Amino acid sequence: MKRFWVSMVIALSATVFMFYQSGAFAEKPKETKAPVAKEEKKAEAKAEQKPEMKLDMSVAPTIQIDKTSLDNGGTITVTGNAPAGKQVYLEVWAEKKVRASRFDAEVDKETGKRPYILYMTYEMPAHYKIYIPKDKKEDLEKIKKEGKKWAYSKALKDLGADIVYSTPAKAKIDRYQATLMGSIIGSRGDMLAAMDEKENKKRSMQLVKARFRSPGKVLAPTVEVSPDGSYKAQVTIPKGSAPGKYSIVAAVDKNAKSQPVTVENNVNFPNVYLSNAGTSLNLFGPFLLTLGIAIFGVLMGAGGGFIMNPLLVSIWPLPHTIVAGTVMPTVLFSQGSGIYNYSKIKFISWKLGVGIGLAMVLGGFIGPKLTEMITLDQFKFVFGWILIILAALMFWQTTPGYIAKNKKEQAILKEFKKKAEETAKAK
Repeated sequence: MKRFWVSMVIALSATVFMFYQSGAFAEKPKETKAPVAKEEKKAEAKAEQKPEMKLDMSVAPTIQIDKTSLDNGGTITVTGNAPAGKQVYLEVWAEKKVRASRFDAEVDKETGKRPYILYMTYEMPAHYKIYIPKDKKEDLEKIKKEGKKWAYSKALKDLGADIVYSTPAKAKIDRYQATLMGSIIGSRGDMLAAMDEKENKKRSMQLVKARFRSPGKVLAPTVEVSPDGSYKAQVTIPKGSAPGKYSIVAAVDKNAKSQPVTVENNVNFPNVYLSNAGTSLNLFGPFLLTLGIAIFGVLMGAGGGFIMNPLLVSIWPLPHTIVAGTVMPTVLFSQGSGIYNYSKIKFISWKLGVGIGLAMVLGGFIGPKLTEMITLDQFKFVFGWILIILAALMFWQTTPGYIAKNKKEQAILKEFKKKAEETAKAK
């Protein structure tokens, strides 16, 4: 019974620390207001210089929503009117921002060389989606069939959705020139000069794909447009999305967009928001999972991180980089209690432990940098092979031949354990 309660305390502590490390209880960042007045003055000056380029606001669509607040996601009905014969597109994005990165190591078609450039932004919307007309559904299905080779920029162009793509293109993107050796040891490399607006927009599309991965997560064919120009669409904010304001804009052309309307998404306990992961989840799910893993992990002489990693990535919509980073400190709870109990029964070789620990310190510097440079598929591939090798080794150790070979060692181990327990009781 005592061991059960100890395991409960370990699991609870690990879960709370995991959420703290992930930013669930972090202070909300202050909002930065865009210099609207300055932009308006520039726009007015340009309009005065070129009156023929002045936007005809009469062609901009109208937009209304049936609700202004949601509880942990939901569906919003969007309606409005647009010029007859025009296709209507909706852009939906969250005010919360997250980090997105992409390491470009593919061979350039023009130069034949690998650029080794890391693109990174901290201004990617936690949720972003473009809603397209229903008659584009078949075209979207074709894009989905392309699998991992699909390109977001091509998809936007083919679907006509490039007229509404705007918010991610405004994000500040940093880029670092890495080298082959630098990428191996986990160095980002030297920061390069800022890109122009066109190049920034192009790279932002690649980061959208890197962040959301699937076409179905960033594109949805739900807009119904009538011959008279009236339209209706169902906009879904998924359960587990970021809290805060979500903006919706309707567009029929690059220069004909509606004013944004906003809806508030509320997330309450036991659901908590992980700011650096850009998602919300129920606290009790990871707690129960960690409880089972802590018991099994300590039993196997491990912290349980190798079990938590694939499960967290598979069960919840968490980026693999956040999972890898969060699991590292949380396993300290199970490792700490495990070290204490194993030291009491004299099962620790400190000389061997220190030697291995020094190698782990070196790996701890290289690993985090490599994690942000690989994709989720690469992460799963490497991790999967590691688990297969470990499973094969453990299975081999259970074979009759191996057990028979080590009967003598087992007898010595049992005798040593018996003496250690007697010594511990005597103290």
